[in-house]
Amino acid sequence: MNAPAASLLLELAASGAPFALISRDAETIEVLTGDVHDVDLLADIPLHDSTGAPREVLALVPFRQVRERGFACHDDGAPLRCLVVADHIALPRAEVLAGLPATPIALRDAGFDIDDESYADIVRRVIADEIGRGEGANFVIRRDFTAEVDADPAVAALTWFRALLEHERGAYWTFAIVTDGHVAVGASPEAHVSAREGVVTMNPISGTFRHPAGGATAETLTEFLASTKETEELFMVVDEELKMMSAVCSDGGRITGPHLKEMSRLTHTEYVLRGRSRLDPRDILRETMFAPTVTGSPMQNACTVITRHERAPRGYYSGVAALFTPRADAGGPENADAGTASATDAAPTHDLDAPILIRTAYLADGRLRVPVGATLVRHSDPYGEVGETHGKAAGVLGAIGAIPRDRVAEEAALAARADAVDEDEPAAEPRRLADDPEIAALLASRNSRLAAFWLNPQASAPDGPLRGREAVVVDAEDRFTTMLAHQLRHLGLDVRIVPWHRVTADDVRDAELVVCGPGPGDPRDPASDRMRRMREIVTERRASGRPLLAVCLSHQILSDDVGLDLAPLATPHQGLQKTVDVFGMPASIGFYNTFTARVAPGTREVGDAEVAADASGDVYALRGPGFASVQGHLESILSRDGMVTLERLVTHALTTAP
Repeated sequence: MNAPAASLLLELAASGAPFALISRDAETIEVLTGDVHDVDLLADIPLHDSTGAPREVLALVPFRQVRERGFACHDDGAPLRCLVVADHIALPRAEVLAGLPATPIALRDAGFDIDDESYADIVRRVIADEIGRGEGANFVIRRDFTAEVDADPAVAALTWFRALLEHERGAYWTFAIVTDGHVAVGASPEAHVSAREGVVTMNPISGTFRHPAGGATAETLTEFLASTKETEELFMVVDEELKMMSAVCSDGGRITGPHLKEMSRLTHTEYVLRGRSRLDPRDILRETMFAPTVTGSPMQNACTVITRHERAPRGYYSGVAALFTPRADAGGPENADAGTASATDAAPTHDLDAPILIRTAYLADGRLRVPVGATLVRHSDPYGEVGETHGKAAGVLGAIGAIPRDRVAEEAALAARADAVDEDEPAAEPRRLADDPEIAALLASRNSRLAAFWLNPQASAPDGPLRGREAVVVDAEDRFTTMLAHQLRHLGLDVRIVPWHRVTADDVRDAELVVCGPGPGDPRDPASDRMRRMREIVTERRASGRPLLAVCLSHQILSDDVGLDLAPLATPHQGLQKTVDVFGMPASIGFYNTFTARVAPGTREVGDAEVAADASGDVYALRGPGFASVQGHLESILSRDGMVTLERLVTHALTTAP
């Protein structure tokens, strides 16, 4: 390594000054230095100096920032830490690697903060009490691997960063961020959100395949890719991130993929979502806090469930490291934002690159913490999820050299209770499994299940069939409403989204069309203010005779108002695709429901409502004078016939009102 580069890193480690090392390509290491400022809100991230000139900032955004969206969390006070970059240089990767320390850092008193049986019990409770009660489709519950470390924090950071550069592949960012009293070192596989020249990109990753002895092969990967659980888990997180994309992008977002994310010890499946936006990148970050792959869905309720079942705050786990870089066309102080671009017509002055803080080791006050989580769905096996957390922790610890790499499998195994894999043998030479024709075909086949609307480019539709009509969409705490609103706009409607607690009497009475949206929970719950208000809105609107469309939770509430029974399903339909008859037309629709309206088999009418139900009596849709409803999510990527069914139901509501 050349002397100037070696001296720089040694001086950084010894000086106590804050710095960050980032690897985003195979050739260079970016070195960032500057001053640290802790701020309260994302809007306070100091993207401009006192003269208004744009500057570069690297921000560590903790999970507690979800409070900015009104979501629940254990608040540990972790700071929103900003490294205001004074110097940003690029060094040759090979030279940096050669000069970094390599002696392993010893751990003491190592182990999980929650034992295996206790974590398995949490999994059971979440499946039964949360998914089983309709609180959401999936939830990510974490536990932490902890240990005592005696090494100097900066030296530990450089050592672990070198180990990751040497032994991990496929990461989106490999990084070491060292500030006063806190170190974060990781290899994140997932870009949560980026914004470059007006193009917003999100990268939902889900499904984890732990490589067997000798490395992954097409044969061992095939069973994983064919897994219903893994496939549906990925579809659910894509739906959740499309909700976010629809909130920040004028064109709603388009899906490309699926792809394989191949890393040294794990392989994941992923999609890429892209759309266009003029929002300030801080606003984009706020509206996309945080990835469903590390929280669950729907997002607001996922935060509540996490707060109920996790025993301690998350710190930075599942937050992001956000690099705000001034755009070349940002100009000088005269173009600085007076507020945010969401409130003005000014173009954003910064691009954004923000990976999720997962596969990351944290060091503070001599204690190492490696948080890991498992995505819990209706199919989850408690001990399988225990095994997933072991595998993820062992992958991080082995990659940073904190445990011998020939012991990674031993750390990942769970006696005889989980599907542990033997990684004691050296892995085969890395090769791209995605290039295998059979694997590529198996991946591509997944898209045959998805809605073409979200796979194809989406031109604006000013001449849509419902052009000139207006709609108020009531958000019942599930941001599927953003996707629903986007589809309604595509049909030509002028749409306004209103949270359930802000809907006024004028909205209920005067709106040309009211669309009551989906939400979590039991529609029969008499103690819920949200359920009470949604019942009021649905009942008053139906009684007025003015056009009404009700979706999922609101369909259940409308069904109750019509006089139908409500009951829990024997098995929740969370992320389930079904083909059902909707008034004489078969429709492939995605379902996210735990409760259903039910009639006697063969019933076709109840009062003034026509009923679409299956042979068991489960009701999938209603329609009557001025109203229509559907149990499924026509806006979901799982709804191949979503747009045509949405147009049919909205047209019915608009054209049959008294």
